[in-house]
Amino acid sequence: MTLPTTRRHLLAGAIALPMAAAASTPALAQGKTHDVTSPDGKLLVRLDPVGPRWSVLYRGKEILSPSPLALVLADGRSIGPGADFVGVQQRQINGDWTPPYGIRARYTEACAELVMEMRDSHASIRFAIIARAYDAGVAIRYRLIDAPDNSLTLAGERTEFRLPTGAILYVSRDEGEYQRTVQNDVAPVPHPDLTESCDQEALADTPVTAQLPDGTTLLIAESDRLHYPRVMLRSGSSGLVTHLMRFPGRATGYSGPGTTPPEEKFSIPVPFDTPWRCILAAPDAKGLIERQDLIPTLSTPNQLGDVSWIKPGRAMRIIERTTQAGLDTVDFAAARKLDFVLWDSRWYGDGTDPSDATYAIPAIDIRRVIDYARSKGLGMILYVDRVPAMRQLDAIVKTYQEWGVAGIKFGFVWEGRQSDVDFIHHMVKLCGEHQLLVNLHDNLRPAGLERTLPNYVALEGVRGNEQFPTSAHNCTLPFTRALSGPIDYTICFANRKNRTTNAHQLALAAIYYNPQTFLYWYDKPNKYAERDWPELAFFDECPTTWVATTALSGAIGEHAVVARKAKDGRWFLGAITNETGRTLNIDLAFLGTGEWTARRFGDGAPAAPVNRTGVAVTVEKVRAGTKLEMVLSPSGGHAIIFEKA
Repeated sequence: MTLPTTRRHLLAGAIALPMAAAASTPALAQGKTHDVTSPDGKLLVRLDPVGPRWSVLYRGKEILSPSPLALVLADGRSIGPGADFVGVQQRQINGDWTPPYGIRARYTEACAELVMEMRDSHASIRFAIIARAYDAGVAIRYRLIDAPDNSLTLAGERTEFRLPTGAILYVSRDEGEYQRTVQNDVAPVPHPDLTESCDQEALADTPVTAQLPDGTTLLIAESDRLHYPRVMLRSGSSGLVTHLMRFPGRATGYSGPGTTPPEEKFSIPVPFDTPWRCILAAPDAKGLIERQDLIPTLSTPNQLGDVSWIKPGRAMRIIERTTQAGLDTVDFAAARKLDFVLWDSRWYGDGTDPSDATYAIPAIDIRRVIDYARSKGLGMILYVDRVPAMRQLDAIVKTYQEWGVAGIKFGFVWEGRQSDVDFIHHMVKLCGEHQLLVNLHDNLRPAGLERTLPNYVALEGVRGNEQFPTSAHNCTLPFTRALSGPIDYTICFANRKNRTTNAHQLALAAIYYNPQTFLYWYDKPNKYAERDWPELAFFDECPTTWVATTALSGAIGEHAVVARKAKDGRWFLGAITNETGRTLNIDLAFLGTGEWTARRFGDGAPAAPVNRTGVAVTVEKVRAGTKLEMVLSPSGGHAIIFEKA
């Protein structure tokens, strides 16, 4: 397996990423702290060579008190504490970049950067701590510059986050429920499928959301994870501390409980840049929604070259395993203006070692259905389990490209150890080289890889609607997991197991950002043959990639209102609430000027259970800058399409 392009090949002097920069300042005197400030002046990162430590101020208030920084060598020694200060350099980074899909048309790269060089004379290691301050947040990473034999073996990392007293944290792990807690008591309940093969400490996945007493809201996340283990967070004596995964998440099922080998140590080439540890900061919870583009911005730029072939869109899965089921689903998807159909698990076998993912079972004429889908303007996505993917990946990508497949959904993918991270990079990159989109499922977490490999359009790592979560959970996700990257929530509609209204489900398509959004997750086409469903027009027309995003209202676990602008100039608004009904008055200033037509898909007359609540479809004229009232039932929602009158 070819390892990913490491940061050894990206370094150029003191600059890791190819961005425009002003001239660096000369090294400053030893024995003082060094600051770097965001372009708008609201965020400041301070590096102290004594420790070393980092701290952060936002709008003049300390949101991160001085927190230690260290890497742990294989022999247990720490790199950082006691190291000698060498000097600092600063630069301004300007410009922006255009993502092939995203929450807005262009992402800014404007920031200020500080590189503080250090030397550990005992280990003969030269390294730097790099801090950046953007308007949306701050980030820090380690740069290993020189080491004996041009390599280093690590056993861990100790980057700390010492938050203010009174900070309330929202944390989860695997696909478990969210815990509302404080920084010295992080212990989210794991998903029931957690087994002995996983890291067993009281750990939280990234991102972690923290709300301070004055309402300031932070998101602690990871970016640019290449050739390095995935990070989790645990409670330390004074705050949160990083933990590098030694086991893959939820890895049993193939090797038996406890038999997955840990990676207690891992080696990296030197020079090398570790992943970014970043903090998004906003005055309130809803403000974070407009800042999630910082995570891909921090990542290594596109490694695939021409990605004009990449097409985001909405998808539906084929549930039954017959040729006719495939053809019928294609017809339904085309009628509903979708972009993809997915043939889910077992179309080729049961996913175990003998299964060959390049042959369909006898009941399926796979080429016929693929060709029929393409004739209708739809792409075919094929599901592949991890075991055949590891065994026959080369054959899979070549065969699927020959068949005209649009993408692959890989299931039960392991992520955690360095070797798992390397395999994911190799798998996604190889698919990209064969013009195949990738959607990964199971216990994964985003880290900006969608910029590095833009064919990586979706991933799970969420308690999604296939598990029928509560409406409070759905109102927590917009401020937590949904902010770190694409979120394959698998939206359902009019399902008797839903714990929300149907309008709530419609609104999720606009609230959660996912370039490849799955709709109708548990449905077969015949479910919708009995009558007209005018409310489905919102699913028919709601895109998955945007030129603008604005967060209008929200409170963690309570409600969220998000409006997103499509390329054609229309706005799509989603509003959801928890188990408490509420009336919201939304300022329509985001529309700009003039008169607009609003097609509203709101909660109808309340019913019990709530999933039987119908959708009331109405049309009215509104003006930009006025207030719009929305009445949301308990566990309800509201979806709106705005177009120029």
